[in-house]
Amino acid sequence: MTDTLAKGRGVLWTREHRVTTTGILLVITLVAFENMGVATAMPTMVADLDGTALYSWPFTSFLVASVVATVLSGRLGDARGPKLGLLTGPLLFLAGLVVAGTAVNMPLLLLGRVLQGFGSGLVLVAVSLLIGLVYTDRERPVIYAANAAAWVLPGVLGPSIAGLVTERFGWRWVFLGLIPLVGIAVALLLSVVRRMEPHVPGETERRAGVPSAVVVAIGVAALTWAAQHPSPLALVYGAAGAVALVLSLRRLLPPGTLTLRAGLPTVVGARALLSGAFFGMEAFLPLTLSSVHGYSPATAGLPLTVTALGWSAASMLQGRYPDWSREVLLRIGFALVAVGVATFVLVAQPWSPGWLAFACTAIGGAGMGLAMPSVSLLLLRYSPVAERGFTMSASQLGDWVGSALTVGFGGVLLTAFGSAERPSAAMAVVGASMAGVALAGWLATRRWPERG
Repeated sequence: MTDTLAKGRGVLWTREHRVTTTGILLVITLVAFENMGVATAMPTMVADLDGTALYSWPFTSFLVASVVATVLSGRLGDARGPKLGLLTGPLLFLAGLVVAGTAVNMPLLLLGRVLQGFGSGLVLVAVSLLIGLVYTDRERPVIYAANAAAWVLPGVLGPSIAGLVTERFGWRWVFLGLIPLVGIAVALLLSVVRRMEPHVPGETERRAGVPSAVVVAIGVAALTWAAQHPSPLALVYGAAGAVALVLSLRRLLPPGTLTLRAGLPTVVGARALLSGAFFGMEAFLPLTLSSVHGYSPATAGLPLTVTALGWSAASMLQGRYPDWSREVLLRIGFALVAVGVATFVLVAQPWSPGWLAFACTAIGGAGMGLAMPSVSLLLLRYSPVAERGFTMSASQLGDWVGSALTVGFGGVLLTAFGSAERPSAAMAVVGASMAGVALAGWLATRRWPERG
């Protein structure tokens, strides 16, 4: 057992893998940092550019571009392999940093955010395909554990670093300061691409699906806006967005995903359910702590740090034991997320101690740390090799759509049953609903087809 653990920890840094591993982790860290850090600097930058009325658009433009690029990258990956996405994605992201960092008005800032979103969507799917090509099935739990840390650590440190940079050097350096690191990532990935074998496309009938992706992106944006602006008008936008999503997703997901058919559809659906349940709860946790328990903005965000720690620890644990059943780990992850989200129902009550939020996020974060790497591994196992790009892009779409639907649903409940000042009743319903989503995922992952 000791030899297995030691080998697992070192497999990413062998001569064969060290350049690939460094490039992957650097790209993920930079994309994650930009996602987390921009939110901190946004009030300053929109005020400086006289764009307060357009405050949400830098986030929305990034999201819409990411959704479209994710679908496109999946189709390109199946047709040509991940090379194009690995190089074009970081270069577009780099161009977006330059444009946003030098923007003199809001249209230029939005253009920069579109380029960043498109670049991140391209490269993240390409990285998933690269992992499937380069790492063996026993090595993948380790790289996915490292990926989790690359996502989670910027979530903990990113806002603080971005705030410090904004105060000391100005908001532009939140973008411009990353340019040298992106350049290094491009150089590393270029080295990886040069060593890759030519891609031989397999047989697939999947079409590009870009128009459907645009509709999905608009639907996600409408739901996100509705969640951020609870009002009767938001109900209309949210409902329209949900209808657009359901009508368009059928072309972008494996058949049977919406009904959680056993096998690959269940795996893709599992990611959507995990993200919907957990991030739907997490989005309203700071509001609940500040409004119900009187926490300051700084202390209301502390449980999210515990999320990062629980997620990273559980992900590292699963990476040390590559022989553990991924189907079983996924079910355990769903169970932990259900318990964590159910605890949120108690946190939302005035008579409950606020410190329960830390247990809520620790348990839920651990569940995500076990489940998310398992989803990624099962996607590669169940997906036909010729359609891995389609599968990876579908999984990423499920992540975004699941989160948008549940956060939008929470916003609707906040409008219907409570208010931002007194959210207890609405948040209790949100917590119970999200726990139900996690329980549905747990039930769906009880059955699996036989693999040959």
